[in-house]
Amino acid sequence: MADPKPLYRETVDAIGLWNRMPSKFRHTIPSERFPAETGRYVLYINHVCPWAHRAVIVRALKGLEHVIQQVEVDARDPTHGWYFSGYRGPDKDPVYGVRWLKELYLKADPHYNGRITIPLLWDKHHGTAVNNESADIIRIMFDAFDPLLPSEHREINKGPSAFRPPHLAVEMDSLNSWVYDTVNNGVYKVGFAISQSAYDEHISKLFHSLDRLECHLSQTGHNPYLFGQYITDADIRLFTTLVRFDVAYHTLFKCNMKMIRLDYPYLHAWLRRLYWSDAPETGGGVFRTTTHFDVIKRGYSSVTAGNGVVPAGPVPPIMPL
Repeated sequence: MADPKPLYRETVDAIGLWNRMPSKFRHTIPSERFPAETGRYVLYINHVCPWAHRAVIVRALKGLEHVIQQVEVDARDPTHGWYFSGYRGPDKDPVYGVRWLKELYLKADPHYNGRITIPLLWDKHHGTAVNNESADIIRIMFDAFDPLLPSEHREINKGPSAFRPPHLAVEMDSLNSWVYDTVNNGVYKVGFAISQSAYDEHISKLFHSLDRLECHLSQTGHNPYLFGQYITDADIRLFTTLVRFDVAYHTLFKCNMKMIRLDYPYLHAWLRRLYWSDAPETGGGVFRTTTHFDVIKRGYSSVTAGNGVVPAGPVPPIMPL
């Protein structure tokens, strides 16, 4: 079997199946050690990454720009991981002056030997990592800092328009679970498979789940968004994968049985509605302004193609409404 890229080598098993390594730092806010405070925390992100994109969207939708500092780590080395190159973001970490994100991980835990991932939520007060699991980070940002926000931005006051309304929590968690396994993570299981059997298994699961989502959106009460008239946690989690699907995963990850724009009319309408809307529920266009197709295509090309050649299409990267 061919050897995968060094950055991902440790996550491919003996039969060619790619497995995501678990996140190491799983603290929460607010807590005794990590209280909710303005200016205390830093969110490290890159615009290639769909997991980081979730956190970027929630930070903007919640109006947390003045509460949580955001820093772009703009380059990645095949062996050592993310670093500050100065190409898009700063040429060094504005907090500690280091160049490699790995240096922050080792500052948090000198014995750390896991993957260097984003998003990373960092505490400047203790000089340590709070959390590097995207699902945890977005849940923290949904309501942990609400006491610092105007009352209309607090989840407890939003009723059915909350990102995780209590009456939908069980149904949303069920959908999020299989979407994570077969879609969010599924595209990576397809793209980094190094055996035909692993590829065949996971591309089948991926498109079965896309078919299932298409059916879900066609049903009464599940449109225009996944759970009705309001944007929820589930929409945010799915958006960051599907907005990358036609431009990156379809070609570069060999997820090429179908395209969102050609084969899934309900998913395509849902995706374009989120992307193009400037309505208040999208924060005036947060889904669009935080999506950088040039960065996405260049980033995935560097991981999969290895020669730096970036595909020209599809044109346009997302269709108009």
